[in-house]
Amino acid sequence: MRLMFYFFKAYPKQTSTMLLSLLVAGVVEGFSLTALLPVLNIAIGNGTAKGHSGTGRMATTALDFIGITPTVPSLLTLVLACVILKSLLVLIADRTVGYTVAHVATDLRLSFLRALIGTRWEYYLSQPMGTLANSAASEVMRASNSYLHGSLATIYMVQSLVYAIVALMVSWQASISAFFAGSILIFFLNRLVRKTKRAGRRETELMQSLIARLTDTLQSVKPLKSMGREELSEKLLEADAVRLNQALRKQVYSQAMLKSLQEPILMFLVVATLYLTLFLWKLELPTVMILVFLLARLLGEQGKMQRKFQEMAACESAFWSLRNKIDEAVRQKEPNPGKLPAHLNKSLRFNNVSFSYSGVAVFENLSFEIQSGSFTAVTGHSGGGKTTLVDLVIGLLRPKSGEILLDGTSLGDIDIKTWRSKIGYVPQDNVLLHDTIMANVTLYDPTLNAQEAEDALRSAGAWDFVSAMPEGLQTIAGERGSKLSGGQRQRIAIARALAHKPDMLILDEATSALDPENEHAICKTLSELRGRMTILAISHQPAIVEVADTVFVVHDGNISSEKARDKILSEHLNRKGET
Repeated sequence: MRLMFYFFKAYPKQTSTMLLSLLVAGVVEGFSLTALLPVLNIAIGNGTAKGHSGTGRMATTALDFIGITPTVPSLLTLVLACVILKSLLVLIADRTVGYTVAHVATDLRLSFLRALIGTRWEYYLSQPMGTLANSAASEVMRASNSYLHGSLATIYMVQSLVYAIVALMVSWQASISAFFAGSILIFFLNRLVRKTKRAGRRETELMQSLIARLTDTLQSVKPLKSMGREELSEKLLEADAVRLNQALRKQVYSQAMLKSLQEPILMFLVVATLYLTLFLWKLELPTVMILVFLLARLLGEQGKMQRKFQEMAACESAFWSLRNKIDEAVRQKEPNPGKLPAHLNKSLRFNNVSFSYSGVAVFENLSFEIQSGSFTAVTGHSGGGKTTLVDLVIGLLRPKSGEILLDGTSLGDIDIKTWRSKIGYVPQDNVLLHDTIMANVTLYDPTLNAQEAEDALRSAGAWDFVSAMPEGLQTIAGERGSKLSGGQRQRIAIARALAHKPDMLILDEATSALDPENEHAICKTLSELRGRMTILAISHQPAIVEVADTVFVVHDGNISSEKARDKILSEHLNRKGET
């Protein structure tokens, strides 16, 4: 029930509309059932609409009060009108529930996406992307279904309450006996509900594992197939799928068992009620008929209520799993305390910057300066901290001590989003969207048009091959840019970084996977951009080092520029001579 209290608190208007509609519908149905008593009394030949029962006399008195003569035609008309009104009210309640289910799914998905987009970079490093994708799709739908099942359980609860009140008015002895029997039924069968809840939690865990592994496999499918090792991943996926199937089978078995046990027990209780009311308590036949009908409906609604609670229990774990992810992402929200605008007209300077990962120092008192409009290359051995340096420049990571200055202003005092809007970034792994080249360059920015996309492609040296394609800017790049060559993908990525006319262009090992011809062509492109923007290139490649204005070498947590270019080029020439 904790889940339903959460939903009722989150959606009070929709919940109030649903409950009010159901309560009025229940009162209308209760009145229509009591109106049947005079009809039955007349039908079985009692000669009077009142009969001998207290409920029958109460019904005729109420009819007299509202000015309805208790004849068969008038009573049947009243019953029909009540049924129509009840159906309309239930329609309102059902529609409200249906709309709210869609609202819940949308709210959860948007809350999750906003929390993810706003979280700090370190959070992404610890999360399997497949798990996050599964949360936005599968868990959102299961979570919204938990609201649906919980709301339907509430509907059945309200309806059973109305039947219980009317039944008490007809015969309190029979009603209390039925309530007691129904409570025992729910108590013993609730074990199946708990079993379903455990299976639902297991389903959530296994689905996360399966989707995370599947995502990793699909991202690595080319090397796996190239080495003939795809069967290894297939076996792991198959094992996850089998375990998931077992959890689903337990859910199905528990739900089927609950339904199959409820029906014979319900029939036994109806038969017992019929016997007790006719032969033990010797109630009038019309009263017994109404009472049996009420108790059958009451117990039936209780059974449906329990089944819906069971279905809610199967989906509940998805909601709490998603809620926990949202709360964790919100706790990891990226801070942005700075308010000042970003400018890079003079220089970007590291002033005694220290940074560490999990207590392991990466930089200690790092200091250097990049002049505005210059082409700076940063090189060094793998794992030396070059990419960390870029992440510090971008503001994805924050220094443990020291500061990064833009034109003398600390990056901590600058609005980080404003600063990032002035950066063009080209990563080592250029993953293009499975969309048009236009979309890959503009990233769906509505402020960028086709001419600006063309200008960016020209600046990146990509317009010649794009314009030669039959569909030009509307050419589909393929999954991860698979329809383009490595050099073409790299140029599209550079064009993407240039499209919004940044002040600073950052390339993180952007040419490491290219052949010498493409590498030299891109270096020529970068040289032509010199002066128009500040360029920072992380690279092991001598071609980048050769065209850069300044070269820094990262080594043992510090940085050096003394004769760096000559040393790197000399080592490269020596390696070429050896080969």
